[in-house]
Amino acid sequence: MKLKSILNLIIKLIVKLIVKLIIKLINKLIKKYYIYNNLLFVILMNINVLRLDHRSKRDARITTHVCLTSRAFGASKIYLSGEEDEKLMKNVEDVVERWGGNFEIAYKKSYMNLIEEWQKNGGEVIHLTMYGSQVQDVIGEIRESPKDKLIIIGGSRVPTKVYKKSDYNVSVTKQPHSEVSSLAVFQHMLMDGSEFNLEFDGAVFEVIPTAESKRVNINEEKNK
Repeated sequence: MKLKSILNLIIKLIVKLIVKLIIKLINKLIKKYYIYNNLLFVILMNINVLRLDHRSKRDARITTHVCLTSRAFGASKIYLSGEEDEKLMKNVEDVVERWGGNFEIAYKKSYMNLIEEWQKNGGEVIHLTMYGSQVQDVIGEIRESPKDKLIIIGGSRVPTKVYKKSDYNVSVTKQPHSEVSSLAVFQHMLMDGSEFNLEFDGAVFEVIPTAESKRVNINEEKNK
């Protein structure tokens, strides 16, 4: 009887261990499947950003942050309208050269032509504004649509025609805050967190996450 009890105990422990291993494997597969689907979404959907009414003297810093945010959170290109700013565009291109990826920046004098052309080619336009539909109410519908996205963020004043022409006018909270924070939150929700898994090929610098120090890999071949 004693031997039988020991055998039963061993069998229970083995079964328990096997179940734990199976659960762990299933969780890992689900995680990989989730990441794969999100990355597939990123590959299939083209996300561009349009920055309205840039002023080279007053907006250089904030527009630069808009460009860097759009890149880091999964956009492939940003268009600037308003004043043409070659210095800012060169600075952004330098960031891309050092930190990798294929992000592009371009100047567009007539932003309405860009919007109309985007929609004509089958894409949809999302205008971020404090006065739009709340992002949490519409992001599911926007994310499920396979159409390419053009995200518009305003300058000092957005004309009524932009509101009317946009497929969605979307608010990220109903309070005044920065266009940078609006863009970051919206892109994060649009990407459903998959921006955390993006790879930026051809980078000279690559940050290695650590809890207590700074670690940066430098690709000497690309740093020449």
